[in-house]
Amino acid sequence: MKIVILDGYTENPGDLSWAPLQELGELTVYDRTSLTDEAEIQKRIGDAEAIYTNKTPISSATLKKAAGTLKFIGVLATGYNVVDTDTAKELGITVCNIPTYGTAAVGQFAIALLLEICHHIGHHNDAVHDGRWNKCPDWCFWDYPLIELENKTMGIIGFGRIGQRTGQIAAALGMNVIAYDEYPSESGHAIAKYVDLDTLLSSSDVIALHCPLFPSTKGIINKDSIHKMKDGVIIINNSRGPLIVEEDLTAALQSGKVAAAGLDVVSTEPIRADNPLLNAPNCIITPHISWAPAESRQRLMDTAIENLRCFLNGTPINVVNS
Repeated sequence: MKIVILDGYTENPGDLSWAPLQELGELTVYDRTSLTDEAEIQKRIGDAEAIYTNKTPISSATLKKAAGTLKFIGVLATGYNVVDTDTAKELGITVCNIPTYGTAAVGQFAIALLLEICHHIGHHNDAVHDGRWNKCPDWCFWDYPLIELENKTMGIIGFGRIGQRTGQIAAALGMNVIAYDEYPSESGHAIAKYVDLDTLLSSSDVIALHCPLFPSTKGIINKDSIHKMKDGVIIINNSRGPLIVEEDLTAALQSGKVAAAGLDVVSTEPIRADNPLLNAPNCIITPHISWAPAESRQRLMDTAIENLRCFLNGTPINVVNS
């Protein structure tokens, strides 16, 4: 069979191997495909029977163009909104995603953002290498207030696998962990105390976002919800950018209502030059890399290949449009 990967570079910039996928068919790998040129997308799909996409959109028109030949779409991510799954279902095209692969990595990164806010390790390392410690009249110095997390409260919005992993690490640091989730679980109860959203907003010293992006969660952090928070709260988001109304967070950072924010995601990616958060004080922004350790990406690749293998064997798994 013919297999096409439309945008494989972020998953595998060269440190992993597509060889196991080559065993399943004739493989063509594109590092990147235009996100807006539908003609290019359709040309690259051609007469492929299986395709993989990460962020390249697969529209209804593209699916209809490929109908009759295309049988399988593998999404190289958990979110699958880039594919018109309803049209794919109508055309008998199976769409599979990667339901879990980065739990450890994303939870770890959330805490890394928090610890950088608490200690400004990068800044102080730069200061030492710039010669400031060498010239310092005292035996130590610091440029920002340093924060101890023990006995502070972390509120986690969205308490699935990743939220629970973040909660476990926070608890290990001595934090009190509370959580808001529409579907409390037994495993969640073992880590945190479930509370309603308003209680979480008003009680937390740190708020971490780990919820999916749904209409009900889009903009969940906004001027109204920020108003309910403690003065000096810290906000961490390495889930989905549109969970935050960026203009409202910028204003809260400028006023000091929010002491600091650590973000690995923004509303439009790559980040736009006019994103207001780029000029907000005490705002750390990283380029959507929580998921990207080699170990995490290898799990993603293994699952992506297994999705196609199971489909070919007539026992599809991780289907999102069955």
